Amino acid sequence: MTTSSRTPVTKAVVPAAGLGTRFLPATKATPKEMLPVVDKPAIQYVVEEASSAGLSDILMVTGRNKRALEDHFDRAYELEELLVRKGDQDRLRRVRESVELANMHYVRQGDPKGLGHAVLVAEQHVAGQPFAVLLGDDLIDPRDPLLSRMIEVQQELGGSVVALMEVLPSQIHLYGCAAVKPNGFGDDVFQVTDLVEKPDTSDAPSNYAVIGRYILDPAVFDVLRDTPPGRGGEIQLTDALRVLAGHGEDAGGPVHGVLFKGRRYDTGDRADYLRAIVRLASEREDLGPEFRSWLKEFVRDEMQD
Repeated sequence: MTTSSRTPVTKAVVPAAGLGTRFLPATKATPKEMLPVVDKPAIQYVVEEASSAGLSDILMVTGRNKRALEDHFDRAYELEELLVRKGDQDRLRRVRESVELANMHYVRQGDPKGLGHAVLVAEQHVAGQPFAVLLGDDLIDPRDPLLSRMIEVQQELGGSVVALMEVLPSQIHLYGCAAVKPNGFGDDVFQVTDLVEKPDTSDAPSNYAVIGRYILDPAVFDVLRDTPPGRGGEIQLTDALRVLAGHGEDAGGPVHGVLFKGRRYDTGDRADYLRAIVRLASEREDLGPEFRSWLKEFVRDEMQD
């Protein structure tokens, strides 16, 4: 039985069971989520985002060889004691930051059957409440809050909410794609009328790509259980949301989209991962001035060669 979709959103689910094959051999023994983006693992940025939006209860869906994720968000007593003895308060503070972000929980996905299956694994923890899903490959700049806006829309309109971003038509085949119509709630909010997972460019209903942030009504679990494997032989969350888009609020629908025009860093692709590091390092107060100076010299020298 689905509870009211106006129930406050306090829980987040972070799927982190992927094998990271695009980053081999680096991810042979290291979870891709632990790859550093400047001096923090990518997954910490995601947990910080959830925490900043008021989501204090986070379930991470993991798989084999992902123990490092749990260790990162746990206390490291030996390391902390060493830093205390050295009087290194700055590094001690940074080490403890990850532990204090939220109440962390973990469950294993088991068989890697796709994002829809990873979300389904979270059903018992979510316990009939609306919840957020954050994918670790998408880092959202904290200066451009997205999750809090999505929560606001869900609390006002009910149903589920997906994050949308306009992309070039030539890139839409890399994403889930949404057909939308205005719903009168704001210039950045639409009602989603259809969803297609990674469509061919000629078949895409729009150039609105679904990026890795969702607020989901718990009715999604009933739909996911009946969702057959789709693209790639996996259970696609997009396919389940397509069903919910046709439902009324009494059945867990509809689906709304929030159009995001802020800064997003894609760490799921090697080239974009490098660009994300350069952008974030350039903007750091402690690293930026020296790094930007070196970068200018590097670009100038490369252009002269």
